[in-house]
Amino acid sequence: MKKQNLIHAEGLVTESLPNGMFRVLTDNGCQILTHISGRIRRNSVRILPGDRVKVELSAYDLTKGRIIYRLSNKSSND
Repeated sequence: MKKQNLIHAEGLVTESLPNGMFRVLTDNGCQILTHISGRIRRNSVRILPGDRVKVELSAYDLTKGRIIYRLSNKSSND
């Protein structure tokens, strides 16, 4: 069942913290504390500082969120 009161944003991972926590700077300039969603953790997706990510935020606390998707790096030459 999908939650209804979620806000989606994109941003850049600026810092990797212990226990799977990350600090993300969103496109609108807000800095939020995020953790990895279970699906990303289960599939062993590696997230490093400098990666672009999609984040979902609760409508009640806009300073904390969950990383739900790692976006492709457009500057890559692969």
